[in-house]
Amino acid sequence: MSRPVPETRPLAAAASMLGAMAVIGVIDNAVPRLAAEIGLWQFYAWRVVLAVPVILLAARLGLGSVRPDRLWAVVLRGAMLAISMMFYFGALSVLPIAQALSGLFTSPVFVLVITALALRQPIGPWRVLAVSMGFVGILVVLSPDPSNLSLATFLPVFGGLFYALGAIATRTVCAGEDVLAMLLAMFLVQGLIGVAGLSAVTLLQPEVGEGAAGFVTRGWVWPMSPLVHLLMVVQAVFSVLGVGLITRAYALGEASYVAVFEYSVFIFGPLAAFVIFGQRVGWNEVAGIALIAGAGLVIVWRLRDG
Repeated sequence: MSRPVPETRPLAAAASMLGAMAVIGVIDNAVPRLAAEIGLWQFYAWRVVLAVPVILLAARLGLGSVRPDRLWAVVLRGAMLAISMMFYFGALSVLPIAQALSGLFTSPVFVLVITALALRQPIGPWRVLAVSMGFVGILVVLSPDPSNLSLATFLPVFGGLFYALGAIATRTVCAGEDVLAMLLAMFLVQGLIGVAGLSAVTLLQPEVGEGAAGFVTRGWVWPMSPLVHLLMVVQAVFSVLGVGLITRAYALGEASYVAVFEYSVFIFGPLAAFVIFGQRVGWNEVAGIALIAGAGLVIVWRLRDG
């Protein structure tokens, strides 16, 4: 028996995606504050303890299933996204949110290139234009100084690459998997990476910088301040909510239509950073963000035509 065609509600889908981007754009501003006190690996390990009960509760309420059909597929996808977020959160500790988001949202460009090279799909002139716009946008936002380049400058771009790999896995090896199953796998892999990272820094005992500079090399910190406890709970719970809203958006509307609204995070993230922390966005960042968003829009529009 064939499944019924899902109802299409474009306005509700757009509202859901805008809500998701508003949630994610706001909560990710908490990461620099967390980075000043705890480490990336503790953030990963502790967040899974807080997020998994929320996912299990959603399954208990009948919102989906946490049992995957292909365990290896959801684990592979979870690993790609967990690595992506590791680079992204690491970037947030040392870069303004506008730069970190710009690097992460180069993922549509990477999806296009990887699909063409791995799946041998032809690339037309419009897609070449999109790749060029995205690359120029990266350079404009990051404004790399050849005499002062560092790994931190490219952290968000690495995040965009792995995010693209996870997106490709979602559409291929994870086709038909339940959203909650994929979400649970992603958080569990993040937890394992957190434990592995904590073990490594405990064993190697690297030099730890002050504040956010020690985010990657800092080991377990306990007790955490009440503010950090609160921010961790908010970050974990609302991360699950944000991904849930994204999933709902794609369930209610066509992907080519809904994906456009993901770029609203470039409004909500920097706006929240400005309101909460007074973090200003320069004209170069505005111009670069526009180019990157334009690259994604070109890709989405041309994909509608095949």
